[in-house]
Amino acid sequence: MAVYLDAAATTRVDPRVAEVVLHWMTEEFGNAGSRTHEWGARSKRAVQQAREQLASQVGATPSELIFTSGATESNNLALLGLAPYGEREGRRHIVTSAIEHKAVLEPLEHLASRGFEVDLISPGPSGRVTIEAVLERLRDDTLLVSLMHVNNETGVIQPVAELAEHLRGTATYLHVDAAQGFGKLTEDLRAPIDLISISGHKIGAPKGIGALVIRRRGRDGIPLTPLMYGGGQERKLRPGTLPVPLIIGLAKAAEIFEKERDQWWAQAAAFRNRLVEALSKTKVHFNGDQEHVVPHILNVSFEGVDAEALIVHLKELVAISTGSACTSASYTPSHVLRGMGLPDEIAANGLRLSWFPDQAREVDVDELAAEIAEFQASMAQLG
Repeated sequence: MAVYLDAAATTRVDPRVAEVVLHWMTEEFGNAGSRTHEWGARSKRAVQQAREQLASQVGATPSELIFTSGATESNNLALLGLAPYGEREGRRHIVTSAIEHKAVLEPLEHLASRGFEVDLISPGPSGRVTIEAVLERLRDDTLLVSLMHVNNETGVIQPVAELAEHLRGTATYLHVDAAQGFGKLTEDLRAPIDLISISGHKIGAPKGIGALVIRRRGRDGIPLTPLMYGGGQERKLRPGTLPVPLIIGLAKAAEIFEKERDQWWAQAAAFRNRLVEALSKTKVHFNGDQEHVVPHILNVSFEGVDAEALIVHLKELVAISTGSACTSASYTPSHVLRGMGLPDEIAANGLRLSWFPDQAREVDVDELAAEIAEFQASMAQLG
């Protein structure tokens, strides 16, 4: 069977997390909103403990974290939920980048249709947005800056912690999509970022659970309007019965990752070094600033090779992708690589390899590189 190298799309649920989730599904299955019996009380206590743990990891208070179905919902609540305040205050200018996830760009497209002005920064070939590029776009009517923590296609780390320090003394809010960074670079998220979107299934938690951190500015809260109505859960911002097993699973996965992060980082980086060395023997372009990347995501384009054809060729060896899983149903050239201004041949044929160390160690990087080199040679002969 092929080795799974698509961890940026999703990870397998850690068996230790699965055990906890199953327990809260089959043994402690009470509704956290039930007040009349111990089943509900135990679930409520467990949810509160999970909230306290997760909030503490990013330097927030428990009341500043609400549970959602994942980073996409958190992004929508942050961006669309802030819009009514912007409309009331006459602040309709939003700064973001051309390389954001579609879960940010598409809500912003919706806001543009409502009269908001969305200012897209192109980071250039490095894929790393500079602080200066953001600050020079700020205006009196700038409501929000939205910048991802770690790019999901290139793995390039954005300077969100430094940016937060610059924006904290202004009226402009900062939203960070931390789907790929939470757990790996959690210390960045302890900076005074106003809104942080968190995903569970990138760190070994189940799909369908995430969180939104809504950090207060002194005594002032972030003026969000809910997108759904029908209950008082999650500070009335996200109504509905809390998925207790998934919440406990998210907390367990984050706890495990925090304890094992140094070892995980070292092992992921070691595999990356071996992989880069092997692939360097082919005709390859490494996409993005390789000095500012997480250790488990590598984006490459191979000269003279169609990305989709190469994926099919390698399917018995490795499972990889062309980019975001959220946009892979119909293949189009990566908007991230195009947003970086890379040539069409490179942008149209970018491949993302992403891994967790326990799976990556099964890959023979020399065999992989040899297969790619052979495929390149065959394509050159056909061309």
